[in-house]
Amino acid sequence: MARQAEERLITSRVKLPRRVVEQPLRQVAKRLLMALGVLMLTVLITWIDRDGYTDSADGSLDFLDCVYYATVTLSTTGYGDIAPVSEAARLTNVLLVTPLRVLFLIILVGTTLEVLTERTREEWRLNRWRQRLRDHTVIVGFGTKGRSAIRTLTATGLKKEQIIVVDPSSKVIDTANAEGYVGVIGDATRSDVLLRAEVQKARQIVIATQRDDTAVLVALTARQLNRGAKIVAAVREEENAPLLRQSGADAVITSASAAGRLLGLSVLSPSAGTLMEDLIQQGSGLDLVERPVIKAEVGRSVRETDDLVVSVLRGHRLLGYDDPAASPLQLTDRLITIVRAANDTTVEPQE
Repeated sequence: MARQAEERLITSRVKLPRRVVEQPLRQVAKRLLMALGVLMLTVLITWIDRDGYTDSADGSLDFLDCVYYATVTLSTTGYGDIAPVSEAARLTNVLLVTPLRVLFLIILVGTTLEVLTERTREEWRLNRWRQRLRDHTVIVGFGTKGRSAIRTLTATGLKKEQIIVVDPSSKVIDTANAEGYVGVIGDATRSDVLLRAEVQKARQIVIATQRDDTAVLVALTARQLNRGAKIVAAVREEENAPLLRQSGADAVITSASAAGRLLGLSVLSPSAGTLMEDLIQQGSGLDLVERPVIKAEVGRSVRETDDLVVSVLRGHRLLGYDDPAASPLQLTDRLITIVRAANDTTVEPQE
């Protein structure tokens, strides 16, 4: 049990999108060039002041002796056969050669230092990300449904930085990172995993898991952690939709039934099927948009608005455009309209 808990703790973690870094071979080559530069500079310093050194073999230093001395000095081997004897040579060793030795050692252990620095940097990025994160969207499941939901959300203006993907597969999270999304590896039915995704501060949660029972457990856990978030979930079987609503989901989409209805509609009218596909695909053709009622529309009927209104949301009631109760419009109403897709315009009208 302890081992399983440890494995869950290791695998359940947040992965931020990585910035583009240099190739490993290029990094190694750069370090080798830096080390060679330090070595050559030490050789040059020793060669310039070679008269201040003594060699136990023949008393004087040639160029090869300078290279040898620089090598054993920078590597801290120090055989002692060549040593500085003059005050100038000793002062040069203190002020120049010793700092170069330290720099040479730093370059040699650069890989270890880089790992430590990277960990510190990653912890700093993670803490900064947690502090700035507010009103974000959590996507549970990065399969076909989850990706389609993300495409729709980003088409309406939601930034990638405001989306967090939760999935138990590390490969899937790597893919999400590559596309610019923050990922959390782990089982979303566990509260500690959802807490890593900061679900308690999320504005909306999309549950797009592969199994209906998993979706129910995720909805229950998410609703316990965040009472005010809007939770939208997908299920395969329509009979599981009421259970998911009871678990805390505000809206439930039955993927199999929805696909079947589109198939039936396309059989009866291919053009109608194409139109419905266009409506649910944000950013192209026609879009379904929910917006508030503006002051100029208050007191008017649905048909007197400039937009093509298909429904009126009044509190928790969804009224059809032809429902007598939908008119006159109230300031607290929200209209579901069909508009031409335009990525450079805002959804909310100006009052």
